[in-house]
Amino acid sequence: MTEMEIPGTLDAVGATGTNRQSIYVYEAPVRIWHWLNAALVTLLVVTGYLIASPLPSMPGEASNWYTMGYIRFVHFASGQALAVGFLFRVYWAFVGNAYARQLFALPFYNRIWRWGLLYELRWYLFLVRYPKKYVGHNPLANTAMFLFVIAMLAMMATGFALYAEGAGIDSLWYRLFGWVFAIFPNSQDVHTVHHLGMWFIVVFVILHIYAALREEFMSRQSMLSAIITGERTFRDSRPD
Repeated sequence: MTEMEIPGTLDAVGATGTNRQSIYVYEAPVRIWHWLNAALVTLLVVTGYLIASPLPSMPGEASNWYTMGYIRFVHFASGQALAVGFLFRVYWAFVGNAYARQLFALPFYNRIWRWGLLYELRWYLFLVRYPKKYVGHNPLANTAMFLFVIAMLAMMATGFALYAEGAGIDSLWYRLFGWVFAIFPNSQDVHTVHHLGMWFIVVFVILHIYAALREEFMSRQSMLSAIITGERTFRDSRPD
């Protein structure tokens, strides 16, 4: 199987040999969303951890401190900003280029895509010598990002449900997200799912950073600079 047969590879877009070594992949809205999302997820994880495991008692009168109030405010505001950014990202999947849609779909029906998924898994396990060239996400990264989107949806649903519980059953928030309590009637279960989702995202971020650094140094295409400049640069013109 040659590289030309694999959707999303360098050859698949007609950029073979030395004719083209740099391809514009990630549009500005996608790059802005990526870094804004990274900042908001960081704030949410830190404040979420502190909400689940509060700080020790503060010295002096409790009325003199509003520490947990500020932490909760940052958490709630970051969550709402994250949701707005996510809605924009969904919109851009329709109006952006083909690579803007990869987060929201897995072409698992494609036999060649499945072959690429297994090949990339072997590459990450150091079982093959050279990686393939991909313009957008490789199949393994595509799968990881899709799971991240599912986790984000679950986190937003459970997070807003918990916020709605505090706002009261007569609030607009509860009318929008009260259905979560039909799935998890026990509020503590919603808290547990939300907390476990946080740790899933923490693990994902660690693996995401590791994979990006690994690909930047070991693969045949740029990785970190691509999400900054939008252009993916290929280091060699050698076909598979």
